[in-house]
Amino acid sequence: MIKIRNATFRQLQVFESIARNGSFTVAAEELHLTQPTLSMQMKKLTGIVGMSLFEQVGKRIALTAVGGELLKTCKSLFTSLDEFQMTVSDIKGVKQGDLRISGVTTTEYFAPRILGDFHKKYPGINVSLVVNNRQHILERLAENLDDIYIVGQTPSDPGIHAIPFLTNPLVILASPNHPLAGKKNIPLKALADENFLAREPGCGTFLTMDRLGRSRDFAFKVSMALGSNEAIKQAVIGELGISMLSIYALVHEINTGELVVLDVEGFPIDDEWYLCYPLGKKPSVVAKVFAEYLLSEGRELTISSLPASWKERQ
Repeated sequence: MIKIRNATFRQLQVFESIARNGSFTVAAEELHLTQPTLSMQMKKLTGIVGMSLFEQVGKRIALTAVGGELLKTCKSLFTSLDEFQMTVSDIKGVKQGDLRISGVTTTEYFAPRILGDFHKKYPGINVSLVVNNRQHILERLAENLDDIYIVGQTPSDPGIHAIPFLTNPLVILASPNHPLAGKKNIPLKALADENFLAREPGCGTFLTMDRLGRSRDFAFKVSMALGSNEAIKQAVIGELGISMLSIYALVHEINTGELVVLDVEGFPIDDEWYLCYPLGKKPSVVAKVFAEYLLSEGRELTISSLPASWKERQ
């Protein structure tokens, strides 16, 4: 009979670290343990469970079916303990704990500023931020790895709770030397022969571009697909073509005159930023504090970073 209650908390920490990192070596470094000590902890835990938790697949280790179930239990246990710790801190009137946030690539242009101000107000909260492409962030959301997720379009999964918190205007950008720069009410069809620099398939702006094409019977002439906003901006500055990005990704270049926003009919396209978490998940005390801040002060702080002519639109 399995007596999992006999397992120590340290043994579960060791197991979770190995499972998450896919490596005994990395887990030993993360937990500041020697390899023999880590191996001994896992041997004891395996003995308690009575079945193998890992198996060797080529040069990699993988979870067995039992190991996968134990990992789910560990995540649930650690999340509950974190929530308990933060609830106690909240009862004491002290905001403390860990806050894990992940967001799609454009959040790198406003999230650090928000988190800096948030940390000043709540210095006891340790914040970590992961920024990656949309697909990677949705995978993290599906695995419930973070407290809050920031995405540019609502995920189609009905199991996700999404709260809109900020309009995300998408604009057509070009070099100031472009022939259409400075012109008014440019017809969308006037862009049909322009070299268009697109983000990778699956990202938010790509999805918007695809939706725009289908709704207006129009197709951009994609000459190049690039994997980041920065790469696109530099390519447009180098006059390799035009593109479409969030205005929040262009603040610096607009202020310096390196890029301009073309006055195209039907633009800007107003997408939304969403604060997301799995439906049914009980947000931690710290996550609630951050969500409240983001929907009020954080929102206003983000808008204040825009060029003056764009603040009124928000």
